[in-house]
Amino acid sequence: MEPHNQPKKLRNATLNSLRVAEENKLKSVAFPAISIGIFGFPLDRCAHIMLSTTIEYLQGKTNIKQVVFCLFGKESLETFLNGFETQI
Repeated sequence: MEPHNQPKKLRNATLNSLRVAEENKLKSVAFPAISIGIFGFPLDRCAHIMLSTTIEYLQGKTNIKQVVFCLFGKESLETFLNGFETQI
């Protein structure tokens, strides 16, 4: 079960992190798979939300050149790779 408003909070956390990176003139940013640990948010939903938010942001005017998703384990990697392939 997804915690209340968790998809919106995850999207906002991703978007706000990208904005802060931009404001600080950073060229790259790294993300963990936010909320899948203690919050128990589903990995596939996390990947979809974080990837779609990041891709949408990068399609606009930005100086960010690289976004890295720091993932733990093969399952997380495969889930994000599959999510990325469906987003592009």
